[in-house]
Amino acid sequence: MGVSATAQPRVGLFVTCLVDFIRPTVGFAAVKLIEQAGCSVEVPRQACCGQPAFNSGDRATTREIAEQVIATFAPYDYVVAPSGSCAGMLKVHYPELFHGDPNWLPRAEAFAAKTHELISFLVDVRGVKRVDAAFAGSVTYHDSCSGLRELGVHAQPRALLASVRGLELAELRDADVCCGFGGTFCVKYPEISATIVGKKVANVAASGAGTLLAGDLGCLMNIAGKLQREGSQVRVRHVAEVLAGMADGASIGEKGEP
Repeated sequence: MGVSATAQPRVGLFVTCLVDFIRPTVGFAAVKLIEQAGCSVEVPRQACCGQPAFNSGDRATTREIAEQVIATFAPYDYVVAPSGSCAGMLKVHYPELFHGDPNWLPRAEAFAAKTHELISFLVDVRGVKRVDAAFAGSVTYHDSCSGLRELGVHAQPRALLASVRGLELAELRDADVCCGFGGTFCVKYPEISATIVGKKVANVAASGAGTLLAGDLGCLMNIAGKLQREGSQVRVRHVAEVLAGMADGASIGEKGEP
């Protein structure tokens, strides 16, 4: 589907399960940012991207889910997800699911071509160079595995954070190293996961930043849980919340959050 040169591009927001059930403010922040980038946003009825089933080796169930998602988002010019892992599933792994299928592979490839992680969409597709937001304090940034390695999301969030008034970015040591979440990995290998996130939290503390940011809620929940168990005062936010000027609420993982 081509995007009209005159009409506002229609974006279908893939909210993700974690945002829907755990941190809805990330979804509202994503809508605000996408609208500010000159697009109309709709949130069609949706469910999981299929990543848990995919990671568990259940390809049949994953294909059923993927077919529903592809059909649901067919009317939109773009599909945008505020999550590197979910966007990676949609963009990279959906075409893999339908390899050799003459009916579904073209649909999966067309769907993948218009699918983007939120911050990458703003910077790489819509050409956003700055945001109108303020944040008082220092932050550090964790590069989530899927967003970084599958989608090349690295410079984009840093570029936009540089435009946030009052924000100071303290780069995180080993920012590109896994936090230990990995979806079902932390369930299958809890001891290994705990060791990995322990190293991540030590680096967060060493950064001296008062707030940790990332673009994937799964990583943020995992790191926030470890920070809280260690009694840390570091607050945790999705990067979209800061870029949209919506970071005043409870930290991720705190009691009383939405």
